[in-house]
Amino acid sequence: MPLNIAIAGSGGRMGRTLIEAVMRDANMKLAAALEISGSPYLGKDAGEMIGTPCGVKITADVERALKGCDAIIDFTRPEGTLHHVALCRELGVKMVIGTTGFDDAGKKAIADASREIAIAMAPNFSVGVNVTFKLLELAAKSLNKGYDIEVIEAHHRLKVDAPSGTALRMGEVVAGALDRNLKDCAIYGREGVTGERKDDTIAFSTIRGGDLVGDHTVMFIGMGERVEITHRSSSRMNYATGALRAAQWVMSKKNGLYDMFDVLGFR
Repeated sequence: MPLNIAIAGSGGRMGRTLIEAVMRDANMKLAAALEISGSPYLGKDAGEMIGTPCGVKITADVERALKGCDAIIDFTRPEGTLHHVALCRELGVKMVIGTTGFDDAGKKAIADASREIAIAMAPNFSVGVNVTFKLLELAAKSLNKGYDIEVIEAHHRLKVDAPSGTALRMGEVVAGALDRNLKDCAIYGREGVTGERKDDTIAFSTIRGGDLVGDHTVMFIGMGERVEITHRSSSRMNYATGALRAAQWVMSKKNGLYDMFDVLGFR
């Protein structure tokens, strides 16, 4: 039986890509398409977003739409995702969360809900990006002395949070491999007379422009050499196919909070 999938943020770029991915997948069925109240897409056929009508109307009635769904895939904004978390917890619907930018209270709400429902949450569901995370872990452990670390990310001009969730996760992976706490060693941008770089810091730089899908580079800069690990996305479809893989995987779990390392068997 195909999994009944709900897509949040159906009118957005990622929402449309997810709709296309679900409609292509023989193991998935688009059961619900969600948008916020006041959206110009409400009432439209979700399949029309990709040129293939499917009979599923886009709605803002989340509770009604989620009934009968196995899982929701949510790449929206923290406030919307947290509303969905509360309803999924109540209805027993599993979740794949690609939303970034949660504060500590939001993260706690998701962790609390995961005691009752299974949630796969990651800043990036691309298989390639998660392989990159693993490579960064290895690099950091090997280049653990005498190397300065810079994380550079670039996204489209409409992205609202910075640094990206993927860049922050890269920083966390590197910091963890070096037995550091990212909150204690991160530097976000530089301006003016900053003085010499301090040892054991991890710095972030952000670029926003045009229609860039997502580029991430981590530089390990030593005296006389530089190691760069880069991932570039040219399409959102790789995020969508990874999210579908996570949705399929999370169905085997009763509850708990997981990420793509769990889905890919990296732990």
